[in-house]
Amino acid sequence: MLLKATDIKKSYGNKFNRTEVLKGIDISLNKGEFVSIMGASGSGKTTLLNVLSSIDNVTSGHIYIDGIDFTTLKDKKLADFRKNDLGFIFQDYNLLDTLTIKENIMLPLSIRTMSKQEVEQQFDSVSRQLGIFDLAKKYPSQVSGGQAQRTSAARAFIHQPKIIFADEPTGALDSKSASDLLKKLQQLNNTLDTSIIMVTHDATAASFSHRVIFLKDGQVYTSLSRGEMTQDAYYSEILDTQRVLGGVVDEAE
Repeated sequence: MLLKATDIKKSYGNKFNRTEVLKGIDISLNKGEFVSIMGASGSGKTTLLNVLSSIDNVTSGHIYIDGIDFTTLKDKKLADFRKNDLGFIFQDYNLLDTLTIKENIMLPLSIRTMSKQEVEQQFDSVSRQLGIFDLAKKYPSQVSGGQAQRTSAARAFIHQPKIIFADEPTGALDSKSASDLLKKLQQLNNTLDTSIIMVTHDATAASFSHRVIFLKDGQVYTSLSRGEMTQDAYYSEILDTQRVLGGVVDEAE
């Protein structure tokens, strides 16, 4: 088990006006596992991703990654933990327009003590696997949305973190670009054995993962594992669960 979250609660506001978003969530993630988090708008899926990835703090509960309870770490140790062990893919790419594709991808390595040869080798490997090696000298404004998101994915994977957190990574992409990205994520998940937690509203995207955790009203409603199912059968099961939950709408939480 790589990640274990126990009794996670998250509230906003004060004692006179408090909104409870997460209401005691227990989840786990195994090494090399690709897990999707789904749920209707307001179910808490984005909030859960934020606290699991240390972007936001829990109100109560504990989150362990490789046995380290990062909810108790001080700021500097938490920052070191985040930059070494975690990778992030956001819906809006978060690329720096003034840097080339290659420079954007290599940003996480700029704070590490590595030889130029090692840096080049890691760039070469991840950019080729994501099909963007030939775009190295271009700038974000010169590539398509799908290529920009694959650049974001390459940046997340290049320092070989323990877990990648992806927040609606296909949300801004057309269906072909989305499918291309998900196939690449699936490939990297297999070849690098890097675990992935992905928030998505899209059943097609979720069907690329090993397991789907469904949230409802700030709690885990159920989970669904692919097992030996074909991707088509898994997709149908995901859709059926969504229907039981009352449907999922495409809007920010």
